Amino acid sequence: MRVGIPKETWPGETRVAVIPAAVGGLVKSGLEVAVESGAGTAAGFPDDGYRSQGATLVSRPELFKTSDIVLQVRATPADPSTLRSGQTVIGFADPLGSPQAIRQLAPIGVNLFSMELMPRITRAQSMDALSSMATIAGYKGVLLAATTLPRMFPMLMTAAGTISPARVFIMGAGVAGLQAISTARRLGAKVEAYDVRPAVKEQVQSLGARFVELPLEAADAEDKGGYAKAQDESFYKRQREMMLKVVAASDVVITTALIPGKRAPILVTTEMVEAMAPGSVIVDLAAERGGNCELTRPDEIVVHKDVTILGPSNPPALVPYHASQMYSKNITTFLAHLLGKTGASEPALPINTDDEITRETLLTRGGNVVHARVSAL
Repeated sequence: MRVGIPKETWPGETRVAVIPAAVGGLVKSGLEVAVESGAGTAAGFPDDGYRSQGATLVSRPELFKTSDIVLQVRATPADPSTLRSGQTVIGFADPLGSPQAIRQLAPIGVNLFSMELMPRITRAQSMDALSSMATIAGYKGVLLAATTLPRMFPMLMTAAGTISPARVFIMGAGVAGLQAISTARRLGAKVEAYDVRPAVKEQVQSLGARFVELPLEAADAEDKGGYAKAQDESFYKRQREMMLKVVAASDVVITTALIPGKRAPILVTTEMVEAMAPGSVIVDLAAERGGNCELTRPDEIVVHKDVTILGPSNPPALVPYHASQMYSKNITTFLAHLLGKTGASEPALPINTDDEITRETLLTRGGNVVHARVSAL
């Protein structure tokens, strides 16, 4: 079988699905590897690196025409006609947020796998691309805040006097939030964090941050996969009212609250922004889903009452080298799982739907949407 690695065409996407260092493993497993010329350039991986590992450099039309398996960052193409029946495509497909795009791809006859739907089980940890990219987002979010804030993060004792530490408030303590806490602490900031899930309190404290506790009852705050569940609007209203003082006292607020397939909940209102001190910064890591801040505009810098609001819609693309390295490990491990012990020598990719990882990530097959959650949308 031939594996194709195309150049990403999504606006602003700088990552590549597979880095040169991973090509050797694919070749050793018996796969042919074709890479579109320039696929890794934006991420810092030149064509020569792929060639030296045994890949063939090809044009985009040839790649899609001859590849049995296509590994991408963004799996839903702008032009579906590049795909053909029987082809397997693996990547981020946004199935819960854009189910219509999945339904449009199904009739082509491709086997489409979604990296977002990787089950959160021990066997799949090395394939969990969402966690990998959230790690990058949490790290980069803090750096964006640090370069925008008109003051330094650490406390310093200098001959010119004592500089007090910046106060950073992280909203949401999932993978991105925990990485943001860790990064802000390493920079010397005083960090507080809040999450609707009380169970994460110990994780927050273990990183040296204070956990903000609000007297709120959150029904079913966490789903079986460990993700925060959406709450009703009355809960969010009470949450915002109680959060006003914490936000107002912060120099930096970083929001990370995302609900799979749904618009991001509004956690920071205009009133909260206006209560912050001039020069304060908000980094909204949920901008791709509309944002946690009422004033966020994706990929724009908004200044309201001297408070700067940043809304990067694709933070991992701002750190493409290591984001690609992590994603490459995730997707090639997943491919190896799909192939099994003898799959590379088969004429087509074996698809075993008795396996939980395969079943939960498979979106389309045989011309139909086969994932129950997606077909119900």
